[in-house]
Amino acid sequence: MRSFAFALCLGTAAVALLPAQEVAATTPAPAPVTTPYKVEKGTQILLSMINSVSTKTAADGDRVYLETVFPVMSGKRMVIPPGSYVAGTVIRVKRPGRVKGRGEFFLKFDSLTLPNGTTRDFRAQVTNLDGRAVETLDKEEGKIVSEGNKGGDAKTVGETVMVGTGVGALGGSVGGNLGMGAGIGAAAGAAAGLLGVLLTRGPDAVLAKGTTLEMVLDRNLSFEETELDFAGTNGRSGFSNGGGPLPSKRMQNQVPGGRGTTGSRFPY
Repeated sequence: MRSFAFALCLGTAAVALLPAQEVAATTPAPAPVTTPYKVEKGTQILLSMINSVSTKTAADGDRVYLETVFPVMSGKRMVIPPGSYVAGTVIRVKRPGRVKGRGEFFLKFDSLTLPNGTTRDFRAQVTNLDGRAVETLDKEEGKIVSEGNKGGDAKTVGETVMVGTGVGALGGSVGGNLGMGAGIGAAAGAAAGLLGVLLTRGPDAVLAKGTTLEMVLDRNLSFEETELDFAGTNGRSGFSNGGGPLPSKRMQNQVPGGRGTTGSRFPY
C-alpha cells in the first residue's frame, strides 16, 4: 500500500511539472540590454567643404555638403568616423554693397549620415573657420562675413589719378601749360576712379571646396551598437580635397598665380 501511495505522489508531481516545462520551452529568452553610445551636446566636429558657397551665386535655401575629417568618439568607441556626410542649408544671403557693406550668409546644419547609411537629424552651427580664410565669423550669430576692400578702393582711385595726371600733363605740354593740364588730368582721374568704386561691389563671402570649419552640436546624438557596424564600408578618398580658402584681394593683386582677371587661383 505504501508503495502504491508513493508511486501516486511521484506521478502527480510529474504531471504538475509538465506544463511549467512546456511554458519554459516556448518562452523566448529576454533580449540583451544594450547601452546607447552618446555624442554629447556641445561636441565640436571638424568638417571639410565638398562644394563651394559664394554670396555671388548662392540663394536662401541652397544646400551645402560637407564631410567629417576627424573621428568622434564615445568612450573608446568610434561613433562618427571620418568620411561621414553632413548636409546643411545656406540662409540669409546678402551680397556686398557698391559703396559699403560686406557679403554675408549663415549656415545651419541639419543631417548626419554615417558611412554605413545610419542617419540622424540634428541642429548645429559654425563655431570656427579655416585659419587661412579671409572671411570672418561672427560666433554669436554664426554669420560668415567677407573681407573688406578699402585698400582696393584706394588703389583704384590712386591708379586712375596717376593715369589722368599723366594724360593731362601730356596734353598740357602740347598746349603750353603743363601744370594746368596735369591738374585737370588728376581731377578727371580721381572722378573716374571714384565712379569705378561706386559701380563695383566689394568682395563676396566665399567658402571654397576644401575649406575646413568646425560645428558644435546643440543636442545629444545617440546610437545603438547595431548602428555602428562599419565593416564593409571601406575607407574612401575624401571628395572635399580642394584648394581651400580663396586668397584675399590684396594677395591676388600682389602674388603671381592669384586669381586676377582670368579666374585662376593659388596652387595650394
